[in-house]
Amino acid sequence: MIKILVPVRGDGKGDNVIAHAAALAHRTDSHLAITHCRARPEDMLPFGVPIPRMFHKQIMQQAEELANVEEEEMKKELKALAEKLGLSLNGTAGSGKGVTVSWTEATGRMADVVRRHGRLADLIAVPQPDVDRNLGWNVMKSAMYRTIRPVLMVPNDVAPPENLGRNVTIGWDGSLEATKAVAMTLPILRTAEQVTILSSGGEPEAATADDLVDYLAAHGIPATIHRFKGQGNVGRILLSASKEVGADLLIMGAYGESQEKELVFGGNTQHIIDHGKMPVIFVH
Repeated sequence: MIKILVPVRGDGKGDNVIAHAAALAHRTDSHLAITHCRARPEDMLPFGVPIPRMFHKQIMQQAEELANVEEEEMKKELKALAEKLGLSLNGTAGSGKGVTVSWTEATGRMADVVRRHGRLADLIAVPQPDVDRNLGWNVMKSAMYRTIRPVLMVPNDVAPPENLGRNVTIGWDGSLEATKAVAMTLPILRTAEQVTILSSGGEPEAATADDLVDYLAAHGIPATIHRFKGQGNVGRILLSASKEVGADLLIMGAYGESQEKELVFGGNTQHIIDHGKMPVIFVH
């Protein structure tokens, strides 16, 4: 059993993230820790704009009432979604009764909530950042850099496969990040029916794809290697190769050099974050 943190807020993306997390949880008998990120009333105030005391109090009160309404609506939605997805809302983590779900309230910005609660989770499920509107990137960055835990990016407007985690690909280049990605997702890899290592063969100074096959075999995980030419945009190649072998989940290291360098030179991680149409687990 693994603990999957699912932070949600009233942005309309929570249901799809929960659905993906639930699909993966059913394979691993995991616990979903759904955390509603409740906005602080002071966060609703316009930044840098002086407000008369009377209006300040009124805005704070309205913000509190709005947060209460949002919370109740999300609880109703969760109950209906849990029935649809076959989730037990009455279970507790480690109860050994299949997939269990807990609901908690956390006040503050979503990125801050992820930083606080994500460090004691085995996986953090977040929506794919919206590139066009520049939304969701702070949450993704907080999950990657402030928790150092595996992060499941749920693609926007893409329904989860019925058996998420059945056919898994691993992006392998022998890097520290790729090594951590494998080590930290072993519970997921153990439940997969097919594991394919995607490699260009360009890791002569590090552990090779063949070494990884032996390592996974020692953990009872059979794997095969799909080799590709290491030319062009590797992020695009990883997505294409995953589709070619019928994978429903890609696991890879993230930002091996630095986020800033990848953003400037068009890195592999950033391409997948911007253009991925499949669930991806990143580990930095």
